[in-house]
Amino acid sequence: MGVDKEDVVSKCRLLLDAYEAGKLGFTRMPEDSNPGFSDGEQEARLAYFTLPMGLNYQRDSYKLWEAALNSFKDSECGKVFDVGQVSAMDSAEIRALLSKYKIVLQPNKHVSTWQTISKTVFNKWGSFQNLLESADNNYLKLKQTIQKENKKGFPYLSGPKIFNYWCFILKSYGNVDLKNSHFIEIAPDTRVTKCSVLLGVITREEAEKLSKEKISERWRNVLEGSGINPIDMHPPLWFWSRNDFRFKIEK
Repeated sequence: MGVDKEDVVSKCRLLLDAYEAGKLGFTRMPEDSNPGFSDGEQEARLAYFTLPMGLNYQRDSYKLWEAALNSFKDSECGKVFDVGQVSAMDSAEIRALLSKYKIVLQPNKHVSTWQTISKTVFNKWGSFQNLLESADNNYLKLKQTIQKENKKGFPYLSGPKIFNYWCFILKSYGNVDLKNSHFIEIAPDTRVTKCSVLLGVITREEAEKLSKEKISERWRNVLEGSGINPIDMHPPLWFWSRNDFRFKIEK
């Protein structure tokens, strides 16, 4: 059975309007737990919204970002957000600092991820700002850099789901004017996938067997020509699901 694109787009507009009007219920993003960076703290801002992303799987996102904020505000633990300092530390020191407020839940894997991303950025570019500048602040070039050329240097962050969500956060919270941001794909996590079934973008069977990339591709095809960028749907869908679909879409 084909997708009724007109129906899906109509419902997406209703959800976007409801999100903007505060009708979806609780809509505080996990990443709202942040220090509120000034314009002169761009490198710290980029590190803050990047490094915890590499640990953001199979866990409570709100607790992760609360832990990140507590760590950042701690004068000792805050060092973990400086890729130069992390690159000079041994794993035991990083583990101790990341464990204090429970940024890491898996002491070996999570520490390795944090350390690997930090070393990759520091050794290849020196800073997150230089990394983005080397990609001309361009989503498509950044995608090539992270997902193709340096995939092993960005564990988990280079995966299609979290990479696209990270780019969305860079644009929304990272003070990054990301070129070609309309190409950012929707990040089909569990909540978005449930919404995709409810809206008729995919079937229940497809939710089980389609890859994240294929679900993202389906969304892009459905929204083509609508004026809605796929990633724009992530917050309303995510909160619609998180709030148990209490907002009813009028037929």
